[in-house]
Amino acid sequence: MNTKLKRLHPLIRSLTVSDLARINEIEQSAYPYPWTAGIFADCLRVGYDCTGLQVGSILIGYAIQSQAAGESHLLNLCVAPSWQGMGYGSILLEQAIRLAKNQGCDSMFLEVRPSNPVGLALYERRGFDTLGRRPNYYRTDDGSEDAIIMSLSLT
Repeated sequence: MNTKLKRLHPLIRSLTVSDLARINEIEQSAYPYPWTAGIFADCLRVGYDCTGLQVGSILIGYAIQSQAAGESHLLNLCVAPSWQGMGYGSILLEQAIRLAKNQGCDSMFLEVRPSNPVGLALYERRGFDTLGRRPNYYRTDDGSEDAIIMSLSLT
């Protein structure tokens, strides 16, 4: 067996408070307007589903989602920039969808920046549909940009 391939096999696991420093490091490197460490700590504290993707001993990505009233809201999905383009975002997304289905959700919703073509393509490939826009939802260097609202039927 090739040990290099074995080391690259990802592990999906729940995030814990001990992951906050690495989560914050990934978030800061991936986004011009990142979530704060406090937001992630709050997500863990209130019991949102916080899933990590680990390769070897390195946490390389995460997904944060909430479930209520038969709906799942994918709040944040991120892969460290140096690990992007290798299919890890798809692995995290599929895990988020499985988790929502297992919790009895009928649909999943998310917001994504129009200026994030890689994210848009990931969600469209998986079958998410565009529902509309939230005006001025995201901050930018020169003001704001809308959020594209997307949904996926889980039934």
